Amino acid sequence: MNQSREVNAGSNLQRIVIVGGGAGGLVLATELGDKLKRNPEIRVTLVDRSPTHIWKPLLHEVAAGSINSYQDELNYFAHGASHHFEFQLGAMTGIDRAAKKISLAALLDDQGKILVPERQLSYTALVIAVGSTSNDFGTAGAREHCIFLDSRQQAEMLHKQFLSTYIIAHAEENPPANGNSLNIAIIGAGATGVELAAELKSAAEQLAAYGLKELQARDVHVTLFEAGPRILPMLTDQVAVAARRQLEKMGITVTTGAKIVEVSAQGLQTADGEFIPASLRVWSAGIKAPDFLAGLDGLEVNRINQLAVRPTLQTTTDPAIFAFGDCASCEHDGMRVPPRAQAAHQQATFLAHNLPRFLAGQPLRHFSFKDHGSLVSLSEQHAVGRLMGNLLGGINLHGLIARLMYRFLYRQHQYSLHGLLRTGVFMLKDLLGKGANPRLKLH
Repeated sequence: MNQSREVNAGSNLQRIVIVGGGAGGLVLATELGDKLKRNPEIRVTLVDRSPTHIWKPLLHEVAAGSINSYQDELNYFAHGASHHFEFQLGAMTGIDRAAKKISLAALLDDQGKILVPERQLSYTALVIAVGSTSNDFGTAGAREHCIFLDSRQQAEMLHKQFLSTYIIAHAEENPPANGNSLNIAIIGAGATGVELAAELKSAAEQLAAYGLKELQARDVHVTLFEAGPRILPMLTDQVAVAARRQLEKMGITVTTGAKIVEVSAQGLQTADGEFIPASLRVWSAGIKAPDFLAGLDGLEVNRINQLAVRPTLQTTTDPAIFAFGDCASCEHDGMRVPPRAQAAHQQATFLAHNLPRFLAGQPLRHFSFKDHGSLVSLSEQHAVGRLMGNLLGGINLHGLIARLMYRFLYRQHQYSLHGLLRTGVFMLKDLLGKGANPRLKLH
């Protein structure tokens, strides 16, 4: 007996199905739902493997415990009801392009029992926005012995391991005479690695202030490894130098030109033959699109599984399938659009206008990327970055001003999802919560 079933079968509606509820996919579903709410002939459906959303650039703060992910998460079902789109929980496993259907894996409970069997969704236009995952480049032992920071679950796992070290030290009746220590190795000094290093070092200072004094901040050794000649390769030399100076001021060791060739439970092996002991190992070097994209019914992908798209963001193989964000290889003015949240947001807004044109059979516009610069957080009071604009050209920022601009990016994301009033409520809630709750999540 076939356990699969088709969702919304037999309807003559035009269906836009968006797979992936990250920053780009959720913004697109929200904008389309609001825009098409009075059109009964078009249905918008968002698909994601998780029932909730958290902004991915916040994951380093979740890992350090700087924010409580359960307070900042968004429920797709509730948000869809408020913004006129349908949500389907599940992971996409395949596409039948001839039948214009996608397959979703069965939903299981905690005991492995099938709650919802494998099912199919029909589409008129399909949008793939499944983001990216860390790329370990086939490094021996990396997948087994490193924590990756691709999801909230992984970030929370890192937080638990980090906090467990403090709890164990705090419970010791006879601590060692030379004190406790914790060696943290972060492989990859792009934005994620740099932000995580700064956040963990700052968290170490806070934990000592909360009474977990058996492990002082000076005993937490954070080392950042970068295979290239400098950290933050996507930013200017001047900004990278300022960031490195701030990291070293915080007590973080920055090692460039260090290629990691093997990872074990005890530490890292470099290409130069040096072994670096590390009890916590985090991989943040490089990205790739999810592996399953390489087998989607003949869709063209590049060497890191990104779907090849035209300037309209339609895939090169099938005009009814669109892709954007980190999982898409998109070029603009002869250069590849960078895998950043700002690019995904711009593409989402672009598709919110282009998809109705596609359904109406109208000519599609071409995507144009505008680089507004990048900002990197270096704990609560500091950040570095470069802003781009037509009037100023480019301006480097650092310190508290850069940090305030960095926090503004999250408020901008909230505004695109909730509007001005609710974003103001969230800001007030966060402000009041600072005085009522610990600065770190302690469980």
